[in-house]
Amino acid sequence: MKRFRTIYGRWILLLALLATMVGAQAQINTDQVVNIGRNALYFEDYILAIQYFNQAVKAKPFLAEPYFYRSVAKISLEDYRGAEQDAGLAIERNPFIVDAYQVRGVSRQNLGDFKGAIEDYDAGLKLMPEDKNLLINRAVCESALKNYDEAQQTFDRLLSLDRRNDRAYIGLAQMNLARKDTTAALENLNRGIALSKNNASAYVMRSEIYTRSHHDFEHALADMDSAILLEPRYAGYFINRAFMKYNLDDYFGAMADYDYAISLDPASQEAHFNRGLLRAEVGDNNKAISDFDFVLKRNPANFMALYNRALLHMRTRQFREAVNDFTAILKKYPEFEAGYMARGEAKRRMGDNKGSEADMERAMAIFRRNKSHESTFNPAVIEATAAVKKAEQRALNPAEEEPETAQDIIDRFNTLLTVNESNPIKPEYANRQRGHVQNDNIEVEPMPMFSLSYYAKDDKLGSSTHFIREMSDINDMRLLPGTLTLVAGESVLNAEDIQRHFSNIEYYNSLMVNAKPRSIDYFARGLDYLLVKNPDAAVTDADAAISMNPQFMLAYLLRADAHYMQYRMAQSRDNNGATLLAGAPDAKSQAMLRQRQDITTLDLVMADLDQAIKLSPKNAYAHYNKGNVYMLQGDYTSAISSYTNAIQLKGDLGEAYYNRGLMYLRMGNKPLGVADLSKAGELGVLPSYNVLKRMTR
Repeated sequence: MKRFRTIYGRWILLLALLATMVGAQAQINTDQVVNIGRNALYFEDYILAIQYFNQAVKAKPFLAEPYFYRSVAKISLEDYRGAEQDAGLAIERNPFIVDAYQVRGVSRQNLGDFKGAIEDYDAGLKLMPEDKNLLINRAVCESALKNYDEAQQTFDRLLSLDRRNDRAYIGLAQMNLARKDTTAALENLNRGIALSKNNASAYVMRSEIYTRSHHDFEHALADMDSAILLEPRYAGYFINRAFMKYNLDDYFGAMADYDYAISLDPASQEAHFNRGLLRAEVGDNNKAISDFDFVLKRNPANFMALYNRALLHMRTRQFREAVNDFTAILKKYPEFEAGYMARGEAKRRMGDNKGSEADMERAMAIFRRNKSHESTFNPAVIEATAAVKKAEQRALNPAEEEPETAQDIIDRFNTLLTVNESNPIKPEYANRQRGHVQNDNIEVEPMPMFSLSYYAKDDKLGSSTHFIREMSDINDMRLLPGTLTLVAGESVLNAEDIQRHFSNIEYYNSLMVNAKPRSIDYFARGLDYLLVKNPDAAVTDADAAISMNPQFMLAYLLRADAHYMQYRMAQSRDNNGATLLAGAPDAKSQAMLRQRQDITTLDLVMADLDQAIKLSPKNAYAHYNKGNVYMLQGDYTSAISSYTNAIQLKGDLGEAYYNRGLMYLRMGNKPLGVADLSKAGELGVLPSYNVLKRMTR
């Protein structure tokens, strides 16, 4: 149902509406930039389009058009908060843009602000009373607020204008379902599908009616097949179809659908849970346990996964694990007499007769208190009933969803961070900048440190120039073998580049033997060492450069880069050697020693960044890098403070917004996290849109 609720956001394919804009005419250069941005929108280059509109906004912030078009790009990327803000800015500058009210209304609707959306739709309808999109979206919002009479009037008004509007009938069906009138809902869905066979949501809704109200799984399966043909990349449809196949005794087909759903969405707890149930039923116990492990790792509060895993641990004679699971179950349901008996049996199999007897006695005490000889208490039934009721309530009353707690947000964010363990292929996100990039399954990780390099990275967006005065001064004096620049992350070199840096090192070696070296010579050789992945030598040269010139700010940045590379190399060695060392008698002490060494290395990075900031207080990149170090140390509050300092010094540093947004989400502050990710996306940090989508309920 939730998918149907948000489907209206898709109807606002505003490319056909762009020509209806009423706005102030800008000078020729701004006009050209806006027109190029519009062309990018037409070709679904949303990220590139945003960069063009950013230029227009910067040049002439009083124009409405760039804000409006940027809102269209953002809503296409499902950045509803950003789209709402930009549409509002367009309306402030020109209150007669009907499409801007529609964009803001759809954004608010997808954010659950149905009253605010209705206000926007009403404002748009005053300017254009017969706009069908405005009418249907208004009716859906009224229905979500349970203003059914008002919704019915709006649907009637729409149908009086267009009796063949299939979306109106589908909207009426949604309202009928909310009122628990499945007969009327089915009639309206049949009408809508007869008028248009290309609306996947209509088939899904009718499939749910066949399933829940009629238990007609054959017709439900046929409708879900139709939905999948129209939208073959949505994992939820395959999960639904698997359930229908299961009820038609097609276990192989159900398993195949669960497998495919997981291939589309590796993070899907629902798919893993249901596949675990099916695997358990067909006797594939160990794989079923793996599925429940996946769910519980990401959501330890999932009682049904815990309960089923406990039973499977008993079945597979993994008694220690069974005891742990039943202990967690009994902590929540201390009156579960059968749970004490199962744990007692597991303890007996482990040889813990005393513990077994205690559990059996506890179970008998509950039986005596209840005056019963049979177990009548089943927490699985309680949990399942509550889950079904909650799911139905959410589907029928989207406006009454419980607000997320900070812990809910933290748990969801942590789920994003662990998804990729089951998907080891790391996509090159930057290789795809066109279209709906929010749908790409990316690895969620912070933007990397900025480091000194000779190799500028072209992100093809031109969203920001990375510059510090001291670097420019050295480049102007031409004291280095290349043009010094700042890049986010490490520079990837080819064989020719690497050989050139080794040649540079040989040149400086010879120079230092035959002439008195300067601090800049040590700096240059140190950078060459760093680029060929020899951080120890780079540290030594940076030490020499600083010793000769303690005010050489760039040398502190170089040494910080080198220490950070040492840290990363140590981490890589630790990860690769962890398995080999696991059985060693001194493994624990070795691990503690490596951890202390890592802490010391990060402290050295921090000390150099502090000195760089002392010498160059307006160095935004040093503040940003400090934020990354704090993040590695687990000090998220200080990380946020450092990113804030960087943003205050350089307002277009998208990487700082992105990382700060991740930190806010990690700490459970969704509003600030979403705001930062929206801004980061606007500044060209593409992964922002994927995280925004996955963090939105």
